[in-house]
Amino acid sequence: MLEEKTKEKILPFLLTLLVALADQAVKTLIVKKIPLYGSGNPGIDVFGNDVLWIIHVRNRAIAFSIGQDLPESLRPLLFIILPIIVLGFLLWYYFKSQDFSPSQRWFVAGIIGGGGGNILDRIFRPDGVVDFISVKFYGLLGFERWPTFNIADASVVICCIILLISMFTKTSKQKEPV
Repeated sequence: MLEEKTKEKILPFLLTLLVALADQAVKTLIVKKIPLYGSGNPGIDVFGNDVLWIIHVRNRAIAFSIGQDLPESLRPLLFIILPIIVLGFLLWYYFKSQDFSPSQRWFVAGIIGGGGGNILDRIFRPDGVVDFISVKFYGLLGFERWPTFNIADASVVICCIILLISMFTKTSKQKEPV
């Protein structure tokens, strides 16, 4: 039987699996049911007030389309191999380190699931990562609409933010005198 510490480290990977599977399942549905944006179909206005749209776009770069102008020869290295190395390092550190609390392990697992979901797209979808959530941003930070994203992106961003907050909170609590 697995010892308790090992179970505590492996259980969060249920979230990794859930995020990657949900991301790929929804992307498959989007590809089958919604034509590419700009091809005569604007997508689905979810609430009818232009705040949330489900559309079908492809991103051949990374977040915010960074790197879209890079040569084709560099894309596999920067968008597939490098992220796999980063996720590999994160997995190695996850299992080697005792620094993560039980809740922080779940956040790391969510990051890995989201990263893995987008890597799968980069490997198996030559037209690019499928993005489909378009949110009105009302001109904040110069965006009328936030750059279109997907479940994997949301998981990475949300889990990173919560992980960082928990790390700063944990650090400040550790520094307080008892």
